[in-house]
Amino acid sequence: MSGIVQVNRKVALVALAVALVGGIAFGLGVKSWSGRSVLGAEKVPVTVAKDIAPVNLGNFSNGFSSVIKPALPAVVNIKSSKLVKASEQEGSMAPFMQDPMFRQFFGQNPHGMQPPQDQHEHSLGSGVIVNGEGYILTNNHVVDGATDVRVYLNDKREFPAKIIGTDSRTDLAVLKIDAHGLPAITLGDSSRMQVGDVVFAIGNPFDVGETATMGIVSAMGRGGLAMERGGIEDFIQTDAAINPGNSGGALLDVHGNLVGINTAILTNGGGGNQGVGFAIPVDLAHSVMDQIVTHGHVVRGYLGIVIGELSPELAGQFGLKQGGGALIEDVTAGGPADKAGLKRGDVIQEIDGKTIDAVNTLQVHVASRAPGSQVTLRIFRDGKPTDVKATLGEMPEKLDKADAGEKGSAVLEGLEVQTLTPELAGELNVPPSTKGVVVTAVDGSSAAAAAGLDRGDVIQEVNHKSVSNVPEYREAMQSVGKQAALLLVNRGGTTHYVIVEAQQ
Repeated sequence: MSGIVQVNRKVALVALAVALVGGIAFGLGVKSWSGRSVLGAEKVPVTVAKDIAPVNLGNFSNGFSSVIKPALPAVVNIKSSKLVKASEQEGSMAPFMQDPMFRQFFGQNPHGMQPPQDQHEHSLGSGVIVNGEGYILTNNHVVDGATDVRVYLNDKREFPAKIIGTDSRTDLAVLKIDAHGLPAITLGDSSRMQVGDVVFAIGNPFDVGETATMGIVSAMGRGGLAMERGGIEDFIQTDAAINPGNSGGALLDVHGNLVGINTAILTNGGGGNQGVGFAIPVDLAHSVMDQIVTHGHVVRGYLGIVIGELSPELAGQFGLKQGGGALIEDVTAGGPADKAGLKRGDVIQEIDGKTIDAVNTLQVHVASRAPGSQVTLRIFRDGKPTDVKATLGEMPEKLDKADAGEKGSAVLEGLEVQTLTPELAGELNVPPSTKGVVVTAVDGSSAAAAAGLDRGDVIQEVNHKSVSNVPEYREAMQSVGKQAALLLVNRGGTTHYVIVEAQQ
């Protein structure tokens, strides 16, 4: 992909096209070319702003050149390329071209169509020099899989770059070029940013050249973009114009300090700025960079649960008067949460005294703690709050399906089911010991279809009551009557809760 991550919105009031439809895994995985500490460094020496005082905007009578001009030399242009094998392109061919019968009937090369050839894929982005000895922060998606990365400085010099390490969970990467005495940017304090603060975005949009734009902080702590399953999302949202090519560029405060790394935009499909851009807070980026350089990977706290937003509709089903908090939809067997006694259906309302107002609040807090740390969770279970202490583990290098946030769907009228057998369980990729009924057909006009139910989904509970066969399922559904039903559905080994409205 060239440029910046684009999050498309089909129409107004429609959820993000790549929005988080399931749970969120806690933790962070990183890949490093060396797998070890790089250059023996403990941390990348950077300049961090201190005693950041408020600024009177009335002092900028002639504009903001005094803020932007000093930072321009520290923002670079990055071009990368990677070789895409023909075998990796098969999936992008038209389906009929992949059909052997079609090829036999029309010939192996119908209508002059050529089979995929090895190709070089190019990517364009930006980066920020954070250390005068050549360390550069950028986005992972700018250099992901690249075999050749080149950095172009503001003074027109060009350098090949080495990828020190990348982190797909935060979409960050650390590069190093063989240069000295470079102009490095000063790091600010993103935790102090507030909605309404003036910010500036610098990068190379559409490869037109270094460009600065201005806006304000529109929101803090944005999550739910689902750019990476299990990702750590705590974005600064801004209306400063961000476009393809700005990825990895700088978001500055009015002091000229780096407060964010530009990463994503929300679009209606046109690929350009819509006034909704997202930047990774510099506090998070700095921490990730130091761990990549020091350890070759990022060590993160891990709880081992899949969570979902607790909507007002779901809240009533769990005995709460209002939404908010994080609903546990699955627990990894043998994980820290399991050992602490957390269960599916628990609602996490606080962690270490901090209110959970969104799932990414819990996610970021857990991921920022070191493995072995103990956290106190205030949960709501069986109609009352209770405190649970859990000792965090370390995020596994590879997530299982539950941890990766893969989710299921829902069910009620207008469907056919049959008792789940061990043989069927194996075909559906659910544990052989799973009990429930499997959906075999769905009426497209039913409430079940509207809720997203699909063939192969396994219903394990109806209104908190376990069902292990068709008679138990029918009995449970009869008790629901004309009311909405809360169902626990298993799809591919991962469970989650869904409300299905009564059929009108």
